[in-house]
Amino acid sequence: MSDAAPPIVVGFDESDGARAALRWAMDEGARGGAPVDLVYAFDWPVMDGAASLAPAVWPDYGARDEAGKAVTAAVAQTHERHPDVAVTGAVVAGAATAVLVERSHRARLVVLGGRGAGGFAGQLVGSTSVSVSAHARCPVVVVRGREPAAGAPVVVGVDGSDQALLAVEFAFAAAAGRGTSLQVVRAGDQPAHVDAARAETAGLVSAWRDTYPQVPASVHVVAGSAAAALVEASGGAQLVAVGSRGRGGFRGLLLGSVSQQLLYHADCPVAVVRALPT
Repeated sequence: MSDAAPPIVVGFDESDGARAALRWAMDEGARGGAPVDLVYAFDWPVMDGAASLAPAVWPDYGARDEAGKAVTAAVAQTHERHPDVAVTGAVVAGAATAVLVERSHRARLVVLGGRGAGGFAGQLVGSTSVSVSAHARCPVVVVRGREPAAGAPVVVGVDGSDQALLAVEFAFAAAAGRGTSLQVVRAGDQPAHVDAARAETAGLVSAWRDTYPQVPASVHVVAGSAAAALVEASGGAQLVAVGSRGRGGFRGLLLGSVSQQLLYHADCPVAVVRALPT
């Protein structure tokens, strides 16, 4: 078994969103010493069934070559910005969601733009970003919103679910790597239960203080919508982390409503945590 650090996998398609995702991933790789793997998924359309052995649409080899050139150029450009980060790139046959979910089993992170080249005008987030966030086997970061300020805090949403606990661990590590503070936000409790929720959340935070003593962490408990509170907090954050599905979700639902609202409306990159890399 290789001892190499798991890579940060970036879904790339030449869109502005994908280029922003690549810049974010390279910065993250520089902070954590992780290699970056740029993946351009290229899906060949073919005819199903035995009616014909010929593809319905012949593969556009010129388009694939252009994709390869775009990946090579992106790798070269990003290496100039971060020469100490090992970066590779490849064009891979297959649908983007399937390729990226498969890569997530061996990745530290999967990083995507908020909306790719195939998105409809006015669409707030791409279908690939939502699907990969729902199925990946490592944290997924969707880079959207403004360029975050370097000193801004990391924000994490908690609700007592197991996946929220994973998000807290991820967020503490992210804040430590950035040398910034952490804001732990819990919302949705009835006003009469706010004090109890604050005490419970403070206990959760204290469990991580010994591991990350350099991270100033504060607890914010509010009544009302968790999604609204986190979207508002994203306006002053450099990253918001949430579990993929909280304890209020329906059984079998892979991506909760709070996660989806952040993917659509947050004003900074969003980390959706289903599992942490092993």
